[in-house]
Amino acid sequence: MLDAARECAGLAKSLAPVTERQRALPDELVAKLVDAQLFRTGVPGHLGGPEAPPAVSLETAETVARGDASAGWCVSIAVTSSLLSAYAPRKCAEEVFGDPRTVAAGVWAPRGTGRKVDGGYVVTGRWAFCSGIPHCDWLFAGFVHEGALFIAALPKAEIAVLDTWHTNGLRGTGSHDCVADELFVPDHRVFSVMGGPPTEAVALHRFPLFGFFALSVAAAALGNARGAIDDLVELASTRKPLGSSRSLAERSQTQAAVAEAEAALRAARLLFYSSIDDAWQAAQGAEPVPDALKLGLRLAATHVTRTAAKVAESMYDLGGGAAIYETSPLQRRFRDAHTATAHFQVNPASYELSGKLLLGVPARTEQL
Repeated sequence: MLDAARECAGLAKSLAPVTERQRALPDELVAKLVDAQLFRTGVPGHLGGPEAPPAVSLETAETVARGDASAGWCVSIAVTSSLLSAYAPRKCAEEVFGDPRTVAAGVWAPRGTGRKVDGGYVVTGRWAFCSGIPHCDWLFAGFVHEGALFIAALPKAEIAVLDTWHTNGLRGTGSHDCVADELFVPDHRVFSVMGGPPTEAVALHRFPLFGFFALSVAAAALGNARGAIDDLVELASTRKPLGSSRSLAERSQTQAAVAEAEAALRAARLLFYSSIDDAWQAAQGAEPVPDALKLGLRLAATHVTRTAAKVAESMYDLGGGAAIYETSPLQRRFRDAHTATAHFQVNPASYELSGKLLLGVPARTEQL
């Protein structure tokens, strides 16, 4: 899968200007990602899925993001949706993921409301940030019914996709708003994730779901930052700043800044994968993953995303006047990095819950 991810990254990099211009992944890239099953690594083996360990899924997303952040983001977010195959009723999981070419998007935030009717629910809502919806077949959408939180599996053909994704960064993710208006959803396509994984869940689905969601944002950010260093190194070998006889690579300021960025990114990546491994080892047992390890995942996700943004910004600054043009990948890396930091899972406020736990302040941890 990692070999396939590297191939996809190369294609994603070559198509990045097209991806940004059309605000969606090109069909050629989608087909390659689907063929490699990179959108569905969270689907269990009994449904024909890869059932990949979290570190493998997240590294594939990171690898693709090294080529283009929007492509890596779409991979990581689709993987989180594929994890819901273990929470949904078996009939729903087979309906959504039975076809290996199916891709699902997901916005679990309860942006909709539902009322119970005979045989199911009638759901109405508008969900923002539906990443990857242009190439998806289903949307997992959160809604509220009598104060409880549920998720409904909605066929894209039965909802409206609004052209709302006109943004500063991550333009290629096509994260448009989606709308359902009095849509009937049968009982077998409605479920909840709030009670934790089902008792028969395999280790992959005992791994903290909300932590995985936060990590998916960080994986794309990691790959984007690594790509920014790649882009700067390529530029530095040929570019000579105005009035200088030395290339950018030969300047001591560049050398120190690149080394500092490299150290910061390596340290953040080490925290990322060591935290994942700790929680993964715990998920092998029958007991729930402890809150202390869930905390480690959330700290890693936020720290990594924000460190990656600083790295991308540093590389953009080093690029100087060459980086400001639309033809420069560094300006896209910069914009994508700072768009990722706006995600609620990794924004500055996301540190608050972790801080409460570290300080012994009472806190709700059901979505940790």
